[in-house]
Amino acid sequence: MTNRTGTASALTLSLGLAAALALAGTVALGLTLPATVEQGEYSRLIAIHPGLAWASYLAFGVTAAASALWLWPRTRSSRWDLLAGSSAEIGVVFTALTLATGSIWGRPTWGVWWVWDARLTLSALMLALYLGYLALRRVPAPVDVRARRSAIAALLAVAVVPVNHFAVEWWRTLHQGRSLAQTTPGNDLDGIFVGVMLLGFLAMTLVYCWLLVHRVRVARLEDRLDEQSLAVALDERRREAVLAP
Repeated sequence: MTNRTGTASALTLSLGLAAALALAGTVALGLTLPATVEQGEYSRLIAIHPGLAWASYLAFGVTAAASALWLWPRTRSSRWDLLAGSSAEIGVVFTALTLATGSIWGRPTWGVWWVWDARLTLSALMLALYLGYLALRRVPAPVDVRARRSAIAALLAVAVVPVNHFAVEWWRTLHQGRSLAQTTPGNDLDGIFVGVMLLGFLAMTLVYCWLLVHRVRVARLEDRLDEQSLAVALDERRREAVLAP
């Protein structure tokens, strides 16, 4: 048990260190990017904005996959429910940061903080859906009932993710095209912008994984605490029943 715990802690520490280094490198290199004619200094946000959006997609994809595994009888386990809820919480944070950095980028580029553009509207809808999913998980109910309804809600909500991703191709939109479709140096983006953006994708992926490990660990502790509290309450009721005249 000690070795297992020690190994897990070492892996978590290594993951956290890798995430910190990748994130620091992304920020440092992002600040060195040259200002562009069209967007000036704000073009440096390409270092973090696409990576944040990718991490939100990843988080909600994991939530959907874990929910499907819970619904499938052969793989049903409480760990999938914990993983789904934990990943959704992190995805909400990344989506909120995506919207915030997008607004900061959009103000000097489009002249407004917000516009009901297809990509922006769908991103806001995605945030609202997963906030609703998290609220649903908080509604009092038996564990299996809560897990089932949350899993179904997650599988319905994830449909907005691919629609959001391809919105810039399916509709006329102010938002630029998909970031990964513009990675040809000398054609769409200069090589240094491509490199920093890809490093941002790696950094946000590592940060997501590190946060997920810790959030799942906290969720397990919360479940154990709830079980202990229930056991204590039941013991108190039994004592009251024995002592009652």
